Amino acid sequence: MVDFEALVTANLPPLERFVKFRVGNLQDAEDILQEVLVAAYRGAETLSDKDMFKPWILGIARNKCSDYFRKQAKHMELPIETLAETKLTVGMHGVTTRIAVRDSLEKLGDNDRQILYLSCFRNLRQEEIARILGIPIGTVKSRLFHAKQHFREQYPHETKGEITMTQNRITMPEYLPDYTIEQIDAEPFAVVWEELTGWFIVPKIGERISWAMYDFPKRKRTEQCDMKVVGKATVHGIEGVEIEAVEYDPKSFSRTDNAERADHRFVAQLTDTHCRYLAECHMNDGVRECYTFLDGDAFLQNWGFGADNCGNETHIAPKGLIRKQGSAVTTARKSFMIDIVGRYGVRINGKAYDTVCVIDAGAYDEGVMSEQYLDRNGRTILWRRFNRNDWMAESYKRPWTELLPENERLTVDGEIYVHWYDCITDYIL
Repeated sequence: MVDFEALVTANLPPLERFVKFRVGNLQDAEDILQEVLVAAYRGAETLSDKDMFKPWILGIARNKCSDYFRKQAKHMELPIETLAETKLTVGMHGVTTRIAVRDSLEKLGDNDRQILYLSCFRNLRQEEIARILGIPIGTVKSRLFHAKQHFREQYPHETKGEITMTQNRITMPEYLPDYTIEQIDAEPFAVVWEELTGWFIVPKIGERISWAMYDFPKRKRTEQCDMKVVGKATVHGIEGVEIEAVEYDPKSFSRTDNAERADHRFVAQLTDTHCRYLAECHMNDGVRECYTFLDGDAFLQNWGFGADNCGNETHIAPKGLIRKQGSAVTTARKSFMIDIVGRYGVRINGKAYDTVCVIDAGAYDEGVMSEQYLDRNGRTILWRRFNRNDWMAESYKRPWTELLPENERLTVDGEIYVHWYDCITDYIL
């Protein structure tokens, strides 16, 4: 028999993440975890290879979650007149935004919506659907066939508020346009910020963006990244979208197989309350390496944000955790500190923007601070990075005040931070 207790201890974090992100109700998720552990303990003698313990226990968890949803469906009322408003994927931090699917469903008749809801979103077997609706299984098969056909006729379609894909690649300016930033004596506004942390794209079907990085003091473009959402994807049963990203002339810390371009594939999820990474893939020495949110530190240290990779909040307003007064920033010294610090007028590329400044004080990386200026649409107008004077000293060998003596400096909780580079997107062009 395998060392059950030791294996459970080693694999409990990914097991908890798996269940809690599939089941929205925290109490129900805890109950399911207990059922999984009991079932695993009883069946541990059947497992001869301890290296298979993780996929084995996750398989038990997947089945227990499916059982949970089946039980929920049996006891829930299904008022077909309100199904069009039902958002169908629930996760730990809200309901997944599925505009394209929801809009397509809204164009169908009540019976089509009901049968697709039970089959596709509750994953019920046809026999169970027949029992719930009180109709013969042959009728279920016929209704399901026609409902799927009607859905395909409506999807894909031009969804509301999405960006149309273009074939021509946008070339970002070789030099960063001049800009000014002036604080506005007015209350900062709250904003819905749906961009994926660090990559500026909103993870919705049809979205695309180009952005570029500019080192200071030369202000010359050092790399450009082109991104687009290429379709829907699921990771361990959690639904998101797949994003293709190509970085041209990437910095050393972004390179994968070569110095000319770095190719990434992300799966990201946008819910009503959070935006987060689910998986990342890249090439390394000719081998595609993939990491998911269940892979612990190997994933979380690079792509995880927030407690247990819940992601960044999409609805942000000033919390008073971070304050900025001139060139001095003070924080509440808590984990995952991202806060609006004021309202600013940003003039760049001949255009003026009313923005709020969002400061990330070490949420992404210890010793790194960023200023992100967002307009009322929640889109980035300008992103600025600062390094603590001793950041990565073992690699760069000198403090940043010596490496970049001409660059702007801030103090964060009394420590010196030096401006390194800026990013802009084609949103402002």
